[in-house]
Amino acid sequence: MPTPEAERQRFRAVMGHFATGVAVVTARDDRGAVGMTTNALTSLSLDPLLLLVCFDNAARTLPVVRATRRFAVNVLAEGGEGLAGRFASKLPQDEKFGDIPHSLRDGTPILDGALAWVVCDLRELLPGGDHTIGIGAVTALGHDRGAPLVWYRGAYTTVTEPRS
Repeated sequence: MPTPEAERQRFRAVMGHFATGVAVVTARDDRGAVGMTTNALTSLSLDPLLLLVCFDNAARTLPVVRATRRFAVNVLAEGGEGLAGRFASKLPQDEKFGDIPHSLRDGTPILDGALAWVVCDLRELLPGGDHTIGIGAVTALGHDRGAPLVWYRGAYTTVTEPRS
């Protein structure tokens, strides 16, 4: 039985109190690069190195990840609201990447200016309601200094970078 709209909205409001980072999941096939914005991701395991990301079942990125068995997670830095909005939009995929500077790592797009990035080989896809849970085995990773873009209570914000 479907969840009533009022309960979905209440759940969204409650979970909005959990601050999350904002990332763009990217992949590439013979037709080009694809990407989608997400905040549903987490590290899963240190031994072996595993990452978990949730794909909306309607996301156009999911079929490419399913076919190529590879994806990257690009953690957005403070000021990345435009990128987040662009990759969350329904623009044609070639327009999403049209003028976005990026490089390829193991054939997977890494966005220039990403605060951190992780390339994964897809290990498993699992059903999760209106999403599909992807588990990736980490094959490459990197990071830079700076503050992250954060999603909290339905809006973008940031946190200050801790002093080392």
